[in-house]
Amino acid sequence: MFDNIEKTDINELGEFGLIQHLTQAIVLTEKSTVNGIGDDAAVLDFSNKKTLISTDLLLENVHFDLRYVPLKHLGYKAVQVNLSDIYAMNGIASQITFSIGLSSKFPLEAIEEIYEGALIACKKYNVDLVGGDTSSSTQGLVISVTSIGYADEDKIAYRSTAKEGDLLCVSGDLGGAYVGLQLLEREKQIFLENPNIQPDLEGKDYIVERQLKPEARKDIVELLEELHVKPNAMIDVSDGLASEILHICKDSNVGCKLYEDKIPIDPMTYETAREFGLDPTVCALSGGEDYELLFTVPQSDHDKLKGQLDISIIGYITEASAGCQMISKSGNVHEIKAQGWNSLKK
Repeated sequence: MFDNIEKTDINELGEFGLIQHLTQAIVLTEKSTVNGIGDDAAVLDFSNKKTLISTDLLLENVHFDLRYVPLKHLGYKAVQVNLSDIYAMNGIASQITFSIGLSSKFPLEAIEEIYEGALIACKKYNVDLVGGDTSSSTQGLVISVTSIGYADEDKIAYRSTAKEGDLLCVSGDLGGAYVGLQLLEREKQIFLENPNIQPDLEGKDYIVERQLKPEARKDIVELLEELHVKPNAMIDVSDGLASEILHICKDSNVGCKLYEDKIPIDPMTYETAREFGLDPTVCALSGGEDYELLFTVPQSDHDKLKGQLDISIIGYITEASAGCQMISKSGNVHEIKAQGWNSLKK
């Protein structure tokens, strides 16, 4: 992977030298950041807001495969998947910490690429990188990101507060990240069997990007604020639509009706899934890693949302005794079951 670049052994810098080298270009822009990297801890001031905190861990050969994941994309994605948890609370992300464990096979230039991707994500989403750690690792590359954000107390959306009669809504489209992963895995196997064959991803840019470079939906949080819509419940779609619906229903003690023909699936996702012999609906329900926002709103907000191209109303919340059901395109009723993405089986 690093054959074509000049390599610098990170041992030449030492831990503190590495941290200083990687963080020297960081510029703090968030007004809530009082003090960032350089002390024993960052200092933040959110005034009268509630603080939101989330942490994710990404492990080589469990959550990502460096045979087809570019390092810059990996740094970008590591930040995005964590910011998504803050937006899933209807909050705004403002800071992250970024920690990395690495083996001796990684030269300085490789680590620079990872941090470059992370800083691109921070800049795009107006987030400050305020801390982190580096360590040696004997188990491959490890990345841990903690995201910090804020929200007014009365605007925070939990999983446990969906109400009977609520509309069930989702942003964007679903299944693309999973189908993109299948495409990358296929090309990896072809390459391993014959390294002279170049990957064939032509015309599949969208679904490949959905897997390698997801975008957290800060824009949806901002849109709902502009529309004066307060979600009753919200969660991000990281483990598949079915799994996330069941999380909301279980935690809120409600049921739901989901309509298969309302689930948003991009044409490229649909066509490529069919090429692989996969059911596009199953990819959307169980694929995961889409990082869209699934939320419920009162029926009174229907008119505010119905003209929004990036929000789909896919069902509604029922009483718990009605169960969690999907109405198929043919009108059949199916129980919704979680068969979501499991990182330990990837």
